[in-house]
Amino acid sequence: MTSTRRQSQQLLLGPLEMQVMNVVWSVAPCSVRDVVERLNCKLAYTTVMTTLDRLFKKGLLEREKSERAFLYSPLLSSQDWERRRAGDLVAGFLSGPDSRDLLLSSLVDAVGQHDAMLLDELEEKIRRKRRELSRMPKP
Repeated sequence: MTSTRRQSQQLLLGPLEMQVMNVVWSVAPCSVRDVVERLNCKLAYTTVMTTLDRLFKKGLLEREKSERAFLYSPLLSSQDWERRRAGDLVAGFLSGPDSRDLLLSSLVDAVGQHDAMLLDELEEKIRRKRRELSRMPKP
């Protein structure tokens, strides 16, 4: 498996993993018990422990030993995680020759339906990126 594909896999989270990450983002550093207490659903301690371990192995959490328990902290903020997920999604669409037009038209349609002012922001971001790219040295 390539490292890019492995990174994309790490950003795919199931519903329980997402719930656990939301708790960790809000109260880090935290123990398994802290997460169990803050989850809205009743889950076994071992289920939460396994989920935290899985998130650690995916590279989304770091952990340190504190007495007899691990304390978990996120390696990415929720905003950085969302940004990486969005970037992976866009990169996936841009990799296919026919999907580029679909991505761009869907993005413009969705933004326009959501908020017309957002279209102006998108247009300005495109202008800024073009200026930035035009200042870069040509290879």
